[in-house]
Amino acid sequence: MSFLSLFALGVALLVAAPYVAHRLRRQHAETRAFAPVRLVSKTPPNARRRGRIEDRALFSLRALAIVALALLGASPLLTCSRLALSRTGASVAIAIVLDDSMSMRALDTTGRSRFERARAGAREILNALKEGDAVALVLAGGAARVELSVTLDLSAARTALDGIAESDRGTDLDGALTMARTLLARVPQADRRVVVLSDRADGKSESAPLGEGGDIPIWVAMPELNSPLADCGVLAADRSSNRVRVRFACSSIEATARRQIEVKDGETVMATQAIPQALTGEVTLLVPGDDAGATNDARFLVAGLTGSDALPSDDSAPVVTEAGQTFVAVVSDRTEEALATGGAPVVEQALTALQIEMAVRAVPQVPDRGEDVASFAALVIDDPPGFTPEQRRTLRGFVDAGGLLLVALGRRAASAPLGASFEPLLAQSVSWKEAPVPAVDVASGAAFFGEAAPSLGDLAPKGRATIADSDADVYEPLAKWNGGAVLVGRHAIGRGEVWLTTLPFSVESSELTLRPAFLVLLDAFASEAKARASKRRGNVGTPWTFLGAHAVEARRESGVSRERGTLKSMRQDGTLRLVPELLGSYALTIDDRKERRVAAPVPSELDFRPHAFASQAASPALGGGVASVDISWIVALALLGFVAAELILRAVIGYRVAASG
Repeated sequence: MSFLSLFALGVALLVAAPYVAHRLRRQHAETRAFAPVRLVSKTPPNARRRGRIEDRALFSLRALAIVALALLGASPLLTCSRLALSRTGASVAIAIVLDDSMSMRALDTTGRSRFERARAGAREILNALKEGDAVALVLAGGAARVELSVTLDLSAARTALDGIAESDRGTDLDGALTMARTLLARVPQADRRVVVLSDRADGKSESAPLGEGGDIPIWVAMPELNSPLADCGVLAADRSSNRVRVRFACSSIEATARRQIEVKDGETVMATQAIPQALTGEVTLLVPGDDAGATNDARFLVAGLTGSDALPSDDSAPVVTEAGQTFVAVVSDRTEEALATGGAPVVEQALTALQIEMAVRAVPQVPDRGEDVASFAALVIDDPPGFTPEQRRTLRGFVDAGGLLLVALGRRAASAPLGASFEPLLAQSVSWKEAPVPAVDVASGAAFFGEAAPSLGDLAPKGRATIADSDADVYEPLAKWNGGAVLVGRHAIGRGEVWLTTLPFSVESSELTLRPAFLVLLDAFASEAKARASKRRGNVGTPWTFLGAHAVEARRESGVSRERGTLKSMRQDGTLRLVPELLGSYALTIDDRKERRVAAPVPSELDFRPHAFASQAASPALGGGVASVDISWIVALALLGFVAAELILRAVIGYRVAASG
């Protein structure tokens, strides 16, 4: 507060003047002689009665009038800090980019988060808009999204702003700015700008500054949001046997001081170790085993940091039992293939050459236990002689849970032993017969195989498998034989799919594996398997997809952080999707099958170094941070009211005195 403000408010000290005046104007009673008093002896007074202020109501009005006078003198000097837009036209169009990423949840010294401060700034900007101004809201938490398209309804914008909550997403400032500029590209207002309310901690501190280039200027309205803060967070915690590996990251070396990592089972601390002084690192802790085995997921272990910092939400993470790498398993006759190719079966070699980002594992026989397929994302079976009841049950559970199965039918499939069948793939038996010449309808495979479809035109196999018409009707044909029989087809079962070919993958039996179309088939199969593979842990804000699922329920489990609640899934392009917006463990029910997944922090959110902004992004021509508040007219009205009340009260007092005299 300035000297002038203090001087103006000092006028309020004159409130003592009415008090002194009322004390001086105390009236004394007129003294008259009373004869009998002479007969009473005088008694000296032992106490003096305190003088009282007369006409207290009048005194109060005069005191309030002096206080109002002091406020009236100081009101032109009073200001408050608030965001205000500068204008170059009658109306303005703005797109407010509000950052709702994890770093914005960091608390300042007053216990207020950066997000709360940024949202308050957005309210001030909205309150400064006038009728005819246009506004849009874009959220910069990854992936960036439009919360409110351009609208002239300012009340709707305020309602939408109030409904935005904090999240633990990553930061996508680049995407948010692109969206904001796109929204403003077609508005009629000539005065347009993008307002950025963010700490700019997007992990791109060395990238090109924000606000450079573009027809629509960018205003970084609150650069103070990136004040220095200290934070450490747990990125991931994995358990293998009795070892728990915890990865962490810190915003600075100073933030690691006196911090430890604890692994807890409920309130019981199972292991503790100090974290090294490093920006990123890994700590391995030993925890006792249990009777259920070291891979029991039912035990809810949590790895957390001791102490406190600016960002409490990332100080703990659920411990995930390592399930190992996801594989594409191949069941093939390695003896026959080794004689023909001089190495591994051709399907293994092809999958390896495609670099499908999943390991390829050879399996000696079709699995007959559920635990044997737990780490498989896809399973390829070449010319099986049917499946036993145990194998059928395992394969059905694998596909129902979202797995992908590719079965190549050949000569052995047509001679299945007693008790073996191809259920649930096929209800009827398989036969083997000669293939027609020319064999394949190339046009039927053009949509799936694309440019590789003509390579099937001169295919001359030694024979082909034939399935019943009732089974063929179930499969979606990807390519057909001449005559309409299925060459390659697929069929959804549960959450997964079964792909089928009526030619085996053996080089001795057919030339399919020597054609480019074969690589296209395997590449499409592997891509589908990768899309369906469910990961136990993923970055927060990254959608979880549930291909083939009919219903998904998800609830954020308690015990990791204070927030919990039910998540709503949405269907997009026929597929259920769910986006976790907060860190922690989620209990999922997918078509009556229970599963636990973990949403982990984006590592760049623990890098508080700000993305630089261009000097023109802070130009006063775009907006400012201080605006005067004029309350003088309110104080003046109050002062006039007090004066009028005093006149009325004096008239009433004078009337009463006259009446009593």
